[in-house]
Amino acid sequence: MTTPLERETQIAVDLARRAGAIVLRYRSPDLAVSHKAHDEPVTRADREANELIVAGLHAAFPDDAILSEESAAVGEWQTAARTWMVDPLDGTRDYVRGLPGFAVMIGLCVDGEPVLGVVYQPLGEVLYRATRAHGAFLEERGATRQLHVSATRDPRGCRLVSSASHRMATIDQVRAVLGIDDEISLGSVGLKLGLIARAERDLYVNPEGFCKLWDSCAPSVILTEAGGHLTNLHGRPLDHRAAEVRHVGGLLASNGLVHDAVVAAIAPLFPRST
Repeated sequence: MTTPLERETQIAVDLARRAGAIVLRYRSPDLAVSHKAHDEPVTRADREANELIVAGLHAAFPDDAILSEESAAVGEWQTAARTWMVDPLDGTRDYVRGLPGFAVMIGLCVDGEPVLGVVYQPLGEVLYRATRAHGAFLEERGATRQLHVSATRDPRGCRLVSSASHRMATIDQVRAVLGIDDEISLGSVGLKLGLIARAERDLYVNPEGFCKLWDSCAPSVILTEAGGHLTNLHGRPLDHRAAEVRHVGGLLASNGLVHDAVVAAIAPLFPRST
């Protein structure tokens, strides 16, 4: 039986795997790195993976808009009925440091709402995929399983995953007000939300406001289809048609069960910016 967006999912998965092969091919301590705004690194791997994905999506879906981190937008993405959002190499800092926390991310918004997400970690060939109302799945080591978040209900028992490259001092305040002792750090936003979706972590807090629409689109579908929740730091829904591509209100991802309690506890720590 064909499920909605099956063709889109197949193409996105194929492009993510092919882009991941490019990313691994260039992985080297000698890789040249340049920098964009906010000192964000960019490499030849980012650009070539981006070219492959954008060209592939445009060829398969010529009427769709495309918003990607590494190239100009294709079409009027804010008003288009369908917009692909692409991060060809999420977690570039981990990538250039020789760490494993990087991934390829491809998401699709329909009428401004994320409905399809693919996050692929080339190291280990770990693939997360989800479509709205049809569940989230993990493909790893030749097996596929459906994802479900943890059953943790008390914020004090939460296992936190934080940013490896942009950890702010306010994360210590978050831990203090919530009573959290367990924290790990990782580069890619998609992989962090993947850990929550697979019940290995319970909470992610990013107060810095530098994450972009292409950082959240694909993993948001995976997380929500696994039972989790993603908002800004004050519990407001993310706007994937916003004129500002940055999530200036930060990101808060959880297993859903602790979300309201976490918002109530940490919102006073942060100015209401959106």
